[in-house]
Amino acid sequence: MANTYTQLYFQIVFAVKNRDALIQKPWREKLHGYITGIVQNHGHKMLSINSMPDHVHMLIGYNHTKLLPDLIENVKTSSNDYIKINQLSRFKFEWQKGYGAFSYSRSQIPAVAKYIENQEAHHRKKSFRAEYLELLRKFEVEYDERYVFEFFDDVRGWE
Repeated sequence: MANTYTQLYFQIVFAVKNRDALIQKPWREKLHGYITGIVQNHGHKMLSINSMPDHVHMLIGYNHTKLLPDLIENVKTSSNDYIKINQLSRFKFEWQKGYGAFSYSRSQIPAVAKYIENQEAHHRKKSFRAEYLELLRKFEVEYDERYVFEFFDDVRGWE
């Protein structure tokens, strides 16, 4: 579109079904690379990606000509297939339905990227549940507890 200029950034968070601790250190970088390829092939820019055993955070520069729900569906479907085809998980792997998407200004990008990069240290102090609910409150997102991710407070995977 002529004379259309945008600068849009989103942090996207999604979880493994039942929050099972299935994303393992030996192959998580391969998963991050694969997801980065999907995001960039859809015309977006991956700024940061990291995961814990039970969830993923990514920060993207968003291409306004694409639909965010379509991108997330493609990321989750394709990466799920990638994990299965390459037999990365010994257990049945699925992404949980839904996701969180939170917008940021350009000036916030370095802090959000650092936050995503430091997920391991961050989650030594705060559970995914606490983190996610904090994001929903911070961004004043109305939510119904019945439809928020299924949370189990004792998810372990890298010890």
